[in-house]
Amino acid sequence: MSEDSRITITVSTKGRIVLPKSICRAQDWKAGTRLLVENGPDGVLLRVVPHFPETRPEQVFGCLSYEGEAKSVAEMDAGIMAEATRSRFNN
Repeated sequence: MSEDSRITITVSTKGRIVLPKSICRAQDWKAGTRLLVENGPDGVLLRVVPHFPETRPEQVFGCLSYEGEAKSVAEMDAGIMAEATRSRFNN
């Protein structure tokens, strides 16, 4: 961290801190941004809480059901090609 990016702040009697506007702007943290506070051996680290929890494929397989006959690989390839062509010419 360069000397220019080091800013001193004060902890209030209630244990609160106010992050400088320049830090919030640099991190693109707007009002309401949720931060995860990690206490480690080198100090405190703030991270943005992800909008969605981390998931593994086996946790989400089957979430979207499909009713009908199974598609063949050729049909899936044709659908992918059609969508790629459509999106290429619509953008």
